[in-house]
Amino acid sequence: ISLKDENKFLLLDDTSDIDVFIRYVGPKDQPKQGTPAEELVFDGTVTKFIPASNTEKNEAVIEYRPTFLKDGIYELAVNGEDKSGNKSGATDYKVQFEVINKSTITNILNYPNPFSTATSFLFTLTGSQIPSQFKIQVLSVTGKVVREITKAELGPLHVGRNITEYKWDGKDQYGQMLGNGVYLYRVVTSINGVDVEHRDSGADKFTQKGYGKMYIMR
Repeated sequence: ISLKDENKFLLLDDTSDIDVFIRYVGPKDQPKQGTPAEELVFDGTVTKFIPASNTEKNEAVIEYRPTFLKDGIYELAVNGEDKSGNKSGATDYKVQFEVINKSTITNILNYPNPFSTATSFLFTLTGSQIPSQFKIQVLSVTGKVVREITKAELGPLHVGRNITEYKWDGKDQYGQMLGNGVYLYRVVTSINGVDVEHRDSGADKFTQKGYGKMYIMR
């Protein structure tokens, strides 16, 4: 969370400049069954306040790193003011997010699709751990694996929505350019030898039995 002020002389350097609240809204299928909003205390660990220190960029930052044990929808509300008492807004800025503690993965999509030069992979991970095994297999329509993309190649993964830094260039295991046409792909993933459970999402309509289709068009 960041709070900025164009005034370069009155630095945002005090926790009294900003108020942050968290509220449990309730289970996803039973909204509005939650709890009242709770104001966060700046303890330096879970909620850390980093005061503005540069007159060229008068900006204070709050890092919030909570642990939510209960699944469901949460709402974060924020408001702030400058040293003259001017509010950042007439109402709080609010954002809702969903917590899922169980390790799951949505079906993977590739984007763009069709592609001519390169494509990335999109998916969402939940839980508290990154899968220990993670690879994407690209197959011909006959079922032959033509390219296996490893976890190390994909780049940093994190809990939440992922768009891989890695972009597949349409080449096979031997660096040869694959021909135009339709290819299948799937993810193989586990945590300490246990398969990561699939989580339903809006992407399911683009896959069939865990396999997606991609199109190479040059």
